[in-house]
Amino acid sequence: MAQSAPTAKQSDTAPLSAAAEEAQQKLQQTFINLKFEDFGPAPIKGPIYQAMAGGRVIYYAAESEQILFAAVYDKNGVNITALAQDASARKKLGALDPAKALVIGPAGAPTVIEFTDPECPYCRALEKFWIAKAAEGKPVRRLIYFVSGIHPQAAVKSEHILCSPDKEAEFKAIYGGAQPAVLRKCAAGRAKVEGDAIAVKKIGITGTPTLIVDGKLVSGFQQGELEQFLADHSAKTDAKH
Repeated sequence: MAQSAPTAKQSDTAPLSAAAEEAQQKLQQTFINLKFEDFGPAPIKGPIYQAMAGGRVIYYAAESEQILFAAVYDKNGVNITALAQDASARKKLGALDPAKALVIGPAGAPTVIEFTDPECPYCRALEKFWIAKAAEGKPVRRLIYFVSGIHPQAAVKSEHILCSPDKEAEFKAIYGGAQPAVLRKCAAGRAKVEGDAIAVKKIGITGTPTLIVDGKLVSGFQQGELEQFLADHSAKTDAKH
């Protein structure tokens, strides 16, 4: 006689209804690689809706007036919340004008869109990563947009970079820890910083660094994902030769 699938440990509060027991069995049978405990009713009532807030996917239960900050995975392990967030970001890319980006890196290299802040420690760590990859012969072409609403000196340091005779060199110096005695100012640099702030708000970028890599939104300095991006492009280049 065949044994039934193992079930999650039930909550000690009350016996499950027939519908809940069926849901419990389906949960275990669908996600067979996970062990579940304390299965029981959730405090959420009614249908759940999906919305975007600040570039992030949220879920709203209207009946119980609750917001959920969560990542939803399907039975194959696909993060469908991340897919929805990526799709939203791609849809909003029309707010960006590549001609107005600060371009760092050689033409012909794999291109990434980068939202950055000169006072962000993770942005500085990302800069070191890009420098190391370039030294390995894996440069990227970066379209830079400044996020100036998080740290107090971000706007003036961004303007300083943009007003410098060699913008790329000054970018690397500032992100390398340089502290100029006098920060440069100019109308063009200020306009670029203000324009970037408008674009960042439209897209919903709330943290730095944020990158768009092959159409995918990457929040934070995710070294593994960036290594894979470079490896994939390297493999494509090798396949052409």
